[in-house]
Amino acid sequence: MANQFELAAETRKDQGKAASRRLRRLAEKVPGIMYGANKTPTPISVGLKELSKALENEAFYSKILTIILDGKAEKAILRDLQRHPVKNIPTHIDLQRIDENAKLTMRVPLHFINEDICHGVKEQGGEIHHGLSDVEVSCLPKHLPEYLTVDMAAVTVGHAVHLSDLKLPEGVALVQLTLGHDLSVANVRALKAEETPAAAEGEKKK
Repeated sequence: MANQFELAAETRKDQGKAASRRLRRLAEKVPGIMYGANKTPTPISVGLKELSKALENEAFYSKILTIILDGKAEKAILRDLQRHPVKNIPTHIDLQRIDENAKLTMRVPLHFINEDICHGVKEQGGEIHHGLSDVEVSCLPKHLPEYLTVDMAAVTVGHAVHLSDLKLPEGVALVQLTLGHDLSVANVRALKAEETPAAAEGEKKK
């Protein structure tokens, strides 16, 4: 969890759809907004190539980012990202400033481990079904995890890993659990028995 991200940004003076289009086309920059922490929302722009490179890393979506805005460092998280419907390149970014002393809610990915030695698969011939790929956590910025680990090694056929089974880092709570929803994260199901050729032939003769 050692990934650190630093993104250069500039205050955007020209606003509106036409200005944003020029920014993307002529300057190869992505318009955006940075808000939060009781500060005035600031229209910004970031380099398209720099942002696209950062977005290739899964951790960028759930990490505290260092935004160098007009030469001054600020801490923020990625709150929203819009992409071109065809080209899939980023077209707008929303960043939320963080208050180190205030809890935040953030979606973090789940990393599944030991699926290749899962008891329900290796010993019982079942298959793993994922119910969730990420979860919403609540914590102080300093406790924000990059991801949570789901260990599938001991899960048997007919059983599931629930939110309450996850090992959480210090100071981290799962939002759904605080609301009383102990959702299934993943389970192991028995494979449906394949019809044998003899059985199939018997069915035809009836």
